[in-house]
Amino acid sequence: MICTDMGRIHSWLLAFFVTAALGAPAIAQTTGPETPETGKPAAPGPEGQAQPTSWFSSLKLSAQFDAGFTNNTSSPADGLNFGQLFTDRSNQFLMNQLLLTAQRLPDPKATGYDFGFQFQALYGTDARFVQFMGQLNSTFATKYQLAFINANLQAHLPWLTPGGIDVKAGQYPTPLGYEVIDPAGNPFYSHSYIFNFGLPFVHTGILSTLHVNPVLDLYGGVDSGVNTSLGAGDNNGAAAGLAGFGLNLLGGKLTILALSHFGPENPTRTVPKANCCFRTENDMVVTYKYSDKLSFTTELNWIHDNIFHANGIGAAQYVSYGLTDTITLNGRTEIFRDDNGFFVAAFPGYHDFVNAEYGYPATVLTAGPATYSEITFGFTYKPSLPAPVSAFMIRPEIRYDHTLTNTRAYLDFNSRDQLTIAADAILNF
Repeated sequence: MICTDMGRIHSWLLAFFVTAALGAPAIAQTTGPETPETGKPAAPGPEGQAQPTSWFSSLKLSAQFDAGFTNNTSSPADGLNFGQLFTDRSNQFLMNQLLLTAQRLPDPKATGYDFGFQFQALYGTDARFVQFMGQLNSTFATKYQLAFINANLQAHLPWLTPGGIDVKAGQYPTPLGYEVIDPAGNPFYSHSYIFNFGLPFVHTGILSTLHVNPVLDLYGGVDSGVNTSLGAGDNNGAAAGLAGFGLNLLGGKLTILALSHFGPENPTRTVPKANCCFRTENDMVVTYKYSDKLSFTTELNWIHDNIFHANGIGAAQYVSYGLTDTITLNGRTEIFRDDNGFFVAAFPGYHDFVNAEYGYPATVLTAGPATYSEITFGFTYKPSLPAPVSAFMIRPEIRYDHTLTNTRAYLDFNSRDQLTIAADAILNF
């Protein structure tokens, strides 16, 4: 009876958010060079701003901690919150990240040449999913592992257009999608199905952004694939690519970021003809800032694997409202269709995710073909604290997952419903 009532409530709330998404402009990732807080593109600003007075004065060193707890009200015997990766352990405290950063980012508004770099090392439970193949994959035998998220050189080049070109070479998080690896750039502790299963996490390659004019940016890149490094760190023998565009409209109030990543991604160890066929990840994020307090974000996603004829199609709607200077209310609702049961999975072992990417033996738990939905409410409390703390936030949330098909994906594959109550804290120095 409780599950039935919750299912009805869930359906009503989904209908409300879908109506809001269709009836109001949505929010998205901004366009332009990436920001240090999120690693995502930011809206281009006015041209001609003076460059930093000293290259070394813009160096930044920081340390950030993120830790949290997810209570699964059903207490599944396998200890897993199915449909979640980074918050996959039910009723366990997790130190998700200790993120160490050293960076000097080029000024995106520079009128001349400007150069920089970015290096980030991540230790914690999140590293199980964001390691580059070929780096540290079997070094740690616990759920706490190490991963390098950024290791790249960057340049702003005053070529072709007044806005120039931004180039990044090395290893970096994917520019696709709304949510990011850095927890401080997200509205929630838990991640969407789109982030977990519809997008890459990291790339090794070269990414360029051409600022055609203040309205249009063009993206292009070549890399080794999804979550891969080079040589033995690539699970196949083919390269991949990235292309798309960003729009900055209505004076920055409306932005659109549409990117596609494409290339062979299956391991030749288990799929001998993997190099012949592409997997494409297509994502569009539309952002509308209705006012200084209220904003909307809509994300649309389609992932397709040619060899396995598998499709994943998702849509997510975010709403954010600044209640006070320190409290922001957040909502997210999402539907994700996994046609073949190919993309959405759980990885109970500490190395199962990377081993599955490589084609090594791994335990991969799937629920089969299903349409997943989730709705999440929460808030971010971000008070001001004295130095040396540069930022502090607490993010409690309540999340309800429900399969819209007759697929029992939760509670050890015995239920169509999952209710989790979670919170994390982020501390930045």
